[in-house]
Amino acid sequence: MSQMTLRDRLAEKLAPADGWRVETRAVRSDFDLNPGASRWSPGPLKPAAVLIPIIADPEGARVLLTRRADSLAKHTGQVAFPGGRLDPGETAVDAALREAREEVDLDPAAVTVLGLSDAYETGTGYLVTPVIGWIDALPPLIASPDEVAEIFQAPWDFLMDPVNHSRDHLEAPAGVKRWFWAMTWNEQYIWGATAGIIRGLRARLYGDEPNLPASAAEDAA
Repeated sequence: MSQMTLRDRLAEKLAPADGWRVETRAVRSDFDLNPGASRWSPGPLKPAAVLIPIIADPEGARVLLTRRADSLAKHTGQVAFPGGRLDPGETAVDAALREAREEVDLDPAAVTVLGLSDAYETGTGYLVTPVIGWIDALPPLIASPDEVAEIFQAPWDFLMDPVNHSRDHLEAPAGVKRWFWAMTWNEQYIWGATAGIIRGLRARLYGDEPNLPASAAEDAA
């Protein structure tokens, strides 16, 4: 798929950014693979946003991700998109661009916002809006040492291919397995909400695959 064709598909399939409302309901969640499970963080959902920066490249679009700093109190070392909780008065786009500037020094002027993917509810009590940004020329980036251990890029085609998606799990209390989607690019293990958001974006653009990938089907058996 050419870069322009991908950009056109994104603009066509995504929700318009100006239609965002804080009351948006989640379409996907950490509970999709864990029916009957409940959030382990009580109270109302906290609005948050992430930026999914898609970088144009003649050899194939790439997606910018980060590995969180090992010094953070939560989600230490996990792969994530730049993002975080909304400040008062912010929209999802405002927050996503602000967080990207704070975490990796991405200039908002370099990002063309194409729209929004489906909101995602996390088990930790956040309602995350994925903001899709297109970058024709990636400016130099600087990781904030307090938040980001590493900045890397993964090929768009790899992330969108269900063959690369598998189910994994953690052992929760009382021996209950907590399932989540995962994918590994080189040595980067992308899992949990980040992988779930990627799968949600793929489904929005191309539709849900009719069958689970072999690895997931074997897990489900």
